[in-house]
Amino acid sequence: MKKTKKTLIKSDNAFPVVGIGASAGGLDAFKQLLKAIPESSGMAYVLVQHLDPDHESMLRELLQKTTPIPVLEVTDDIKVAPDHIYIIPSNRIMIANDGVLELSPRPVKSKTERHLPIDLFFTSLAEVHQSFSIGVVLSGTATDGTLGLKAIKDHGGITFAQDEASAAYGGMPQNAVRAGVVDFVLPPSEIPQKLLEVTQITNGEGYAPEKEDAVFKQIISLLRVHKGTDFTYYKQTTIRRRILRRMAIAKTGEPTGYLKYLRGDKQEQDKLYMDLLIPVTDFFRDPEIFDGLDTTVFPRILENKTSDRPVRVWVAGCSTGEEAYSIAMALHELSGHRQFKDAPKKVQVFATDISAPAIAKARSGMYSKSDVKGLSPERLQTYFTKNNGGYQVNRPIRDSCVFAVHDFLKDPPFGRMDLISCRNVLIYMGGYLQKKALTTFHYALDPKGILWLGKSETTGGVPAHFTAIDKKHKLYSRKAVTGHSVPTTGRRSEQSFTDLGGNGKTGTIGTDFQKTADDIMLKRSTPAGVVINEAMDIVHFRGNTGRYLEPAPGKASLNLLKMAKQGLAFELRNILHRAKKENGAVEKKNIQVPTDGTGTRTIGIEAIPLPNIVEPHYLVLFHDLGPKDG
Repeated sequence: MKKTKKTLIKSDNAFPVVGIGASAGGLDAFKQLLKAIPESSGMAYVLVQHLDPDHESMLRELLQKTTPIPVLEVTDDIKVAPDHIYIIPSNRIMIANDGVLELSPRPVKSKTERHLPIDLFFTSLAEVHQSFSIGVVLSGTATDGTLGLKAIKDHGGITFAQDEASAAYGGMPQNAVRAGVVDFVLPPSEIPQKLLEVTQITNGEGYAPEKEDAVFKQIISLLRVHKGTDFTYYKQTTIRRRILRRMAIAKTGEPTGYLKYLRGDKQEQDKLYMDLLIPVTDFFRDPEIFDGLDTTVFPRILENKTSDRPVRVWVAGCSTGEEAYSIAMALHELSGHRQFKDAPKKVQVFATDISAPAIAKARSGMYSKSDVKGLSPERLQTYFTKNNGGYQVNRPIRDSCVFAVHDFLKDPPFGRMDLISCRNVLIYMGGYLQKKALTTFHYALDPKGILWLGKSETTGGVPAHFTAIDKKHKLYSRKAVTGHSVPTTGRRSEQSFTDLGGNGKTGTIGTDFQKTADDIMLKRSTPAGVVINEAMDIVHFRGNTGRYLEPAPGKASLNLLKMAKQGLAFELRNILHRAKKENGAVEKKNIQVPTDGTGTRTIGIEAIPLPNIVEPHYLVLFHDLGPKDG
């Protein structure tokens, strides 16, 4: 018998895998559900029942009588296939991993420890089959299945629970419903038909691709306007499946119907937005990796610090805060060891996310019993206080963590970070955004800083920026890169982020005299110009551009072509088109432009693509060649 693997591998299977969990009263519910499954649904079904560990199960034989679909008792490493039903054997636990079902002996637990085989399987199902995972909780007592359904929902899957009227024991399904992790509540006999309807929508069946693409772009534009987050460069397969998931739940028919519904329903905008943010986190998620941090990374950080210099950590994409608090707890535990008696007195954990509701929860430090389920009793006692039926992080740990709504793709990054954790965020982004994020993290790290990514993520997009120090656990050290720059288009800075006392201090005193002198010389000797992005919007002015640019009447705009004075827009468009096409500097001289009086001046325009920038940017220079001769 194989032991349960700690690292789960995502499956390449592109068909739905339906996990169905039940306890007391589950046999009758199973029978009702299986009778209603068509022979060719294209889905695999995995049944997890609370079974007596001391008796051989007859469940397979009993259920095979109700359906013509093959019912198989799981054996080691059996591969899941569509139109098959799989049943867990007695006295075993089971997980999904890389498209197969893996068994392990049922662990011996004390009388106070609960056996939760449904949560275990559903959680692995979510991680391995992602948006193709489906969870169904049927009759049973207590709470098994709720955490598993949450994991499935977080990974973009669909969740079901048996309705209270048809359940012999309503504890399990009703607990999941109350936790807000159930999409559909139905009698078992009606679940298979709804499964077919939902999967047809989430697979995009029956839609014209051209029309569908236009609608999805409009949905993304609507969210950008109303929520301020642009999902254009996120992985569109993931974004699309999550939009289709909301379509199926909202029952709006085709994409155009959902777009119309979305425009008129702010609550649905909020729900779709939260679905796209993919909030997946836990305390001490991946314990094996945290153990490695305790023996390698954290000691390395502490050894390089004097007692008066704080440890600085940035958790980018922190969701509801569990990882930020876990890091703070781990550093607190380690700094108490004798070998680190001179360790820093202060740990600063900057934790950011673009979801305001997630940050609000993180800031409160309040978590439910299910949220803290993975914590050891010792940590729960040391770092939490029981409060209103839940648990609150104690004040010293809360004070070391500062939470804020922040988009690391567009807001100014922080600096001098010893560790940046950004796990399982980049996998949802396209290559362009991944490079942008990694370049930002490189800029924000201390020269000896360490980057921590998710298990499926790498720094391959910017190979010159990082060196792997632990490939298995995705830990990277920062490398020095010359000529490196990070555009910061937002208005916020770390000063405003951390100025909790309300002193309102902004700005910094520079210490690089050479750079300051160079700036003065450049301002005196170089022509006027602007820096523009790929959309031709001006992001920076250099020198006096008043002879060439002016605000246009009407709605305010920083678009270069709209601000260009008479006769310049045509020339600018042509020059920039050539610069983009040739990916090199382009210059045109002897351009005649009218002056404010009755004469004309001769100017030259130069467009230069900026190197070593993640987003395409161009420097546009205006050379004043004087009044026209004659």
